[in-house]
Amino acid sequence: MSRAARLVTFVLLILWLSASCSRNSITHVTILQTTDIHGTILPYDYIENRKMDVSLAHIASYVKKQRSETDAVVLLDGGDILQGQPLVYYHNFIDTVSPHIVPEALNWLKYDAETVGNHDIEAGHSVYDKVTREYDFPLLGANAVDIKSGKPYFTPYVILNKNNFRIAVLGLITPAVPNWLPPELYSGIEFRDMVETAEKLMPEILKQKPDLVVGLFHAGWNSDNEDYKQNIPFAENGSAAVAYNVPGFDIIFTGHDHRAAVEQFLNRKGDTVLLLNAGSRSENIARADVSFSGNKSKGKRAGTISGKLIEVKNLNPDPDFIARFKSNDEAIREYSGRVIGESASSISTRDSYFGSSAFVDMLHSAQLEITGADLSFAAPLSFDVRIDKGPIRVSDMFKLYRYENLLYTITMTGEEIKKYLEFSYGEWLNTMKSPDDYLLKYRTDKNGKPVIINGETWLKNPSYDFDSAAGIDYTVDVTKPQGERIRIISFSDGRKFEMKKSYRVAVNSYRGNGGGGHLTEGAGIDRKELSSRLLFSTERDLRYYILKSIEEKKTINPKPLNNWRIIPEEWVKKAELRERRLLFGKNN
Repeated sequence: MSRAARLVTFVLLILWLSASCSRNSITHVTILQTTDIHGTILPYDYIENRKMDVSLAHIASYVKKQRSETDAVVLLDGGDILQGQPLVYYHNFIDTVSPHIVPEALNWLKYDAETVGNHDIEAGHSVYDKVTREYDFPLLGANAVDIKSGKPYFTPYVILNKNNFRIAVLGLITPAVPNWLPPELYSGIEFRDMVETAEKLMPEILKQKPDLVVGLFHAGWNSDNEDYKQNIPFAENGSAAVAYNVPGFDIIFTGHDHRAAVEQFLNRKGDTVLLLNAGSRSENIARADVSFSGNKSKGKRAGTISGKLIEVKNLNPDPDFIARFKSNDEAIREYSGRVIGESASSISTRDSYFGSSAFVDMLHSAQLEITGADLSFAAPLSFDVRIDKGPIRVSDMFKLYRYENLLYTITMTGEEIKKYLEFSYGEWLNTMKSPDDYLLKYRTDKNGKPVIINGETWLKNPSYDFDSAAGIDYTVDVTKPQGERIRIISFSDGRKFEMKKSYRVAVNSYRGNGGGGHLTEGAGIDRKELSSRLLFSTERDLRYYILKSIEEKKTINPKPLNNWRIIPEEWVKKAELRERRLLFGKNN
């Protein structure tokens, strides 16, 4: 062998040994998750007209830094990004021709995968189908199945290659979507059980010998009791049930319930699964760090996995991201700032917890006007918002009506209406034995006392489930137990209210499809019967019709209808003085 040939052979040997050592050395992969962003893409709140210290723009700076420092970065999103701010509403329903802001932003950040969320489905086929086409990465949802083909409507899972490591990501969405949304928004799709779907696909995934198996679920994590071990079919928050009953996952990222979390969890085989949830509205980034070894055994590589949450408020927005989407920001500020009318008075949701309020009654009045129904059910959809006296802007409509719900007219008997109200106020109010008792239901400690942090506490249940009624006059006696509190006096126009008679009722589509349980658990209507109760549905979301109504009237003067009250009134007044401070702090 010539000297040149020996030299070439030596160089090749060195390169082979180097590659071999590299393959057998420890390699790190960082996986980042965002979830439930709800339109907080740019660092500006287009509803409150103020800067925000959290946004996808802030997250962009962290992602950029990690990619410059880490061997490999996987970037995932858990869904519910297409609802929550005028920024996404505008691209969903106003400017439907231009490229959508969400694919533009997520493609710019080079996301690897996203799982579809229920609020993404809420935008309707025309929106999420367009977004899916514009993504440079797969939109996942293995248990959202095309009824005709029997195959997943979205991509079921993806195998990502990072530094020669194969990372499988399986996407699942909460199967409870039909409990909330009108069928036309997901026509042709059925939502199957999460555990059943994961069990079916896990063997297929493992056959591809991934080094790591990741769950990316738009469903909450509920391990407070051990119901997840039995797997209640079609559970809204089934992530723990999948983690326990379907071995194979190394990491599961969850979402939907907005509960930021880092938890180590044992499945039924005794294997450890890392659970992470980034919370909501760009407040956190969930981070998992995985160290792989080059020795492959049984399809996976031994290594260590750790997790933590990164607080986004400690970051600065990425200037390149801001510059890229400057024109979008300008367009939305112009859209959301447009004056549509004038209000002669200020209204706040804070009054809604203690009696009839101008804020909720404005919703009632709009619903009755649009439908011509006998009565209306509505709730404060945001816990604490205010619309000031003076010019009303498009942005105020997002305070008044938070979600893109359609408006339904359904039929209910008088008896069902009473049961509905008993259920609603049961979510909301305690039974008081003295004027010193708490009126509202709060999150409590083990001793039953409200949990107070920084002088404030939180309600036990979400305010969007606190439905009152308009069109009828009634009282709510909090000295009596749930089921015996409501006394309906008559219709507000003087007509007699009869328990056996059927009436036309205005409700939003979330409630009309069974959301919150008011119609099913409360009124006792079988879920399968709900569709037959529907008499009318609007074509557009309720916010759109309220906006158009204000534009036509030009000036409004919202006032409480005062058609219902909580009794004994002297007890309620005393409780309200105390509890406003508990709920809203000093500036109550």
